[in-house]
Amino acid sequence: NREFHQSLDKMRCFRKRSTIPFLGVLIACLLFLNLYIEDGYVLEEDKRQLRETSMHPSNSEKYVHTFRDLTNFSGTINVTYRYLAGTPLPRKKYLTIGLSSVKRKRGNYLMETIKSIFDQSSYEELKEIVVVVHLADFDLAWCENLVQDISRKFSHHIIAGHLLVIHAPEEYYPSLDGLKRNYNDPEDRVRFRSKQNVDYAFLLNFCTNLSDFYMMLEDDVLCSRNFLTSLKKVVTSREGSYWVMLEFSKLGYIGKLYHSRDLPRLAHFLLMFYQEMPCDWLLIHFRGLLAQKDVIRFKPSLFQHMGYYSSYKGAENKLKDDDFEEDSIDIPDNPPASLYTNINVFENYDATKAYSSVDEYFWGKPPSTGDFFVIVFNKSTKISKIKILTGTDDRQNDILHHGALEVGEKLVGTKRGRQCSSYITLGEFKNGHIEVQDVDHKIAFAIECVRIVVTASQKEWLIIRSINLWTTQPPSQ
Repeated sequence: NREFHQSLDKMRCFRKRSTIPFLGVLIACLLFLNLYIEDGYVLEEDKRQLRETSMHPSNSEKYVHTFRDLTNFSGTINVTYRYLAGTPLPRKKYLTIGLSSVKRKRGNYLMETIKSIFDQSSYEELKEIVVVVHLADFDLAWCENLVQDISRKFSHHIIAGHLLVIHAPEEYYPSLDGLKRNYNDPEDRVRFRSKQNVDYAFLLNFCTNLSDFYMMLEDDVLCSRNFLTSLKKVVTSREGSYWVMLEFSKLGYIGKLYHSRDLPRLAHFLLMFYQEMPCDWLLIHFRGLLAQKDVIRFKPSLFQHMGYYSSYKGAENKLKDDDFEEDSIDIPDNPPASLYTNINVFENYDATKAYSSVDEYFWGKPPSTGDFFVIVFNKSTKISKIKILTGTDDRQNDILHHGALEVGEKLVGTKRGRQCSSYITLGEFKNGHIEVQDVDHKIAFAIECVRIVVTASQKEWLIIRSINLWTTQPPSQ
């Protein structure tokens, strides 16, 4: 452990956020070198970066000891945690929700946050959730007093295995003195955000094997009703697509979802660069280095910041997420599918963007009679409702002026991929919109395709803003 701390104490980089080269290349080398070791693959561009970095030993010699200790990003960090309340159950859950909390000078919202998580979850949802609270303050008396309050208030959740409270002892932390003052932050601010990175790293490390997915929240958050059900719908709709981090709030480190298999890498990553920048900035680097270039954020937001005072010096923090909806239970299911269109696509506004819950859309050049936009499900599906919107507030003419909505069955292989050979029309678009209720009562067969057909040519371009589908049951096996 002593060698581990010494190695962390020696970590120094030569970067600011506005000047990309060294920190970016250094981080890229570490993560992609690890990917090469584990997965046997490194992209040609990353090989080039590795070669270029290796040509500058004077910049990297001081990191050799750190590299030796932390190259294996897939292993857990050797920390002996104190269990303050509860113990992990042997059965893996679907979701771990992680919270890290320290003593605040003004206000404390942790109890309200825990209460919101449990109050907004159904009995069935609670079976799939475990909440892990890391009391990360070095004031042990404060930790003991707070855990007594938590144990009294949430004793049944602790007994049921829904809630764990842990503490990582101070002896495992790297040095928090003499840190670099990046961005001209005052010394106490640098210490606060650097320790926060380590707090999160130790929390992530603990949660690695508890569930399939991991959600990070802050300790001053309100949840939407049945947020787990909404989250699972989104995850299901992303099956077959690659992602590192899904965002269910646009604020800070709130509502960020990861695969649990990525937690060891993320924990090591935060530890290695703990003094460089705030955690939410590091997360952007981490996401990009694992090849998720763009933010994947869903609306409505499932979590809302409720704290009025920051955990840093009790400063006022009135940030609110204006996309938050407390009752966001009508989130569509959008079963996994392939999308095809013969409409000329503009730039990167491709077909998949109309089917995503992310705030983006399909944009095509003027369509002609007979042009189509088709969704082919991976598995036949019973659908209860379909709602499709075209155009946007700032491009109100880019709607589908004349079109029909169809559902199909009997998949066949074609040069353009799988297509249905038989379709039934459900309705016509009006003012660029269509919504059909009780589809499962109108259509006897399990649907394999949904198709939008252009019934008259138009001069205007076409934006398909959203395609939302609700199912009556999980897709058939």
